[in-house]
Amino acid sequence: MKALSNTLVLCCALIFFLSAPLTLSQTRYSGSEFSMRSPVFARNGVVSTSHPLASQIGLQVLKDGGNAIDAAIAANAALGLMEPTGCGIGGDLFALVWIAEEGKLYGLNASGRASLESSLDRFASEGIEAVPTRGALAVTVPGTVDGWFMLNDRFGSQPMSDLLAPAIGYAREGFVLTAQIGAGMKRTLEYFQREGYPNLEATYQVDGQWPAPGKIFRNPMLANSYELIAKEGRSAFYDGPLAEAIVTAVQDQGGHLTLQDFKAHHGDWV
Repeated sequence: MKALSNTLVLCCALIFFLSAPLTLSQTRYSGSEFSMRSPVFARNGVVSTSHPLASQIGLQVLKDGGNAIDAAIAANAALGLMEPTGCGIGGDLFALVWIAEEGKLYGLNASGRASLESSLDRFASEGIEAVPTRGALAVTVPGTVDGWFMLNDRFGSQPMSDLLAPAIGYAREGFVLTAQIGAGMKRTLEYFQREGYPNLEATYQVDGQWPAPGKIFRNPMLANSYELIAKEGRSAFYDGPLAEAIVTAVQDQGGHLTLQDFKAHHGDWV
């Protein structure tokens, strides 16, 4: 009997070993073999982002009576704080909006243009053969905030002050950095330190510590910017103190952006 038991164990182990390449390549019992997560089904709405807190914020907007556009703006604002490795109000926005009642698809290109000062002749006179991938010369006019207001004006149902409020709260009170984003911020900041970018400590250090997985992160200066946008609207970013601060910082680091570039910016429905 003992010998038989050993034989059965060996057979089971051998079967597992032989089937392992097939079994382990499948991450689930149903659906696509390459899928890492289960599909989500809901009766009243779904919010999908790369950060659980941002998804939670968008979902709460829906619960409070907002529509999909409202939820998307609120979640995007949260990601600008919680996932600064991937997005933020210094970048661009692209949106596809399907209006079921109309049976119509709308596209929004809210990307920013290069400065009018960034001419080929100027680059040549400064001995620059290509646009750098990093630094102030690579910065275009940020289009995200304009995109928020274009979406909100056309399709939104909630005021921007309400949609930015959750992100403002987390920016002031702080949140726990997830493993991947915390590690990504740590690597990026090490590069910024080596390159000598200004204002790193004031922006990213919390209680004297650099961001890392599991650490509390706050960004009160971003909270101030969000509050100004919530209070004064789009003009605060493109024709006000935020535009002035960005232009000054970019020009101090050798970039070409001007206040005229900000005032002339607009997104496009496509």
